[in-house]
Amino acid sequence: MTMGMLEAGGLEVVSDGARAADHSNPRGYYEDERVKTLDTDADKSWLEGVRGKAIKIISFLLKDLPDSNSYRVLFMHRDMEEVLASQRTMLQALGESADDTADTRIARAYEEHLIAVRYLLLSRRCFDVLTLRYEDVIGQPPAQAERINQFLGGGLDAAKMAAAVDRSLYRNRRS
Repeated sequence: MTMGMLEAGGLEVVSDGARAADHSNPRGYYEDERVKTLDTDADKSWLEGVRGKAIKIISFLLKDLPDSNSYRVLFMHRDMEEVLASQRTMLQALGESADDTADTRIARAYEEHLIAVRYLLLSRRCFDVLTLRYEDVIGQPPAQAERINQFLGGGLDAAKMAAAVDRSLYRNRRS
């Protein structure tokens, strides 16, 4: 959702299109395969070529970004129950079963991970962070689009960003 907002607002996004849109994510994934090797590939020079563009990087790999660059991070938080519900739905669509007992372990591990990521983002000077809550972006697209626009320097079309939010895709809600 956030990458679609940025693209609609006029920011160039980095995506290789390798992962096609599907039922779980009908607007696409906005991913770049090079991101997946940030933790193992010593050559990260390709990051210099994407300066000024939006690139999706999962929180686990933020630690592998070199300090030689500056990063503006839009850190999206979503309720853990909703994340787990979304994962279960995707697994079911793939014909796989979800393990409810694993959900508790996953939730606990993810909370610990988020604590580490928050510390990382606060402790490294290369990061400037705007924290967003998924439910706020869905519920208040104009206000949140303007927050994002201001954080990124004010040159984007916030109205188009807000219009890119599709509330019908908010399918896995907290019960």
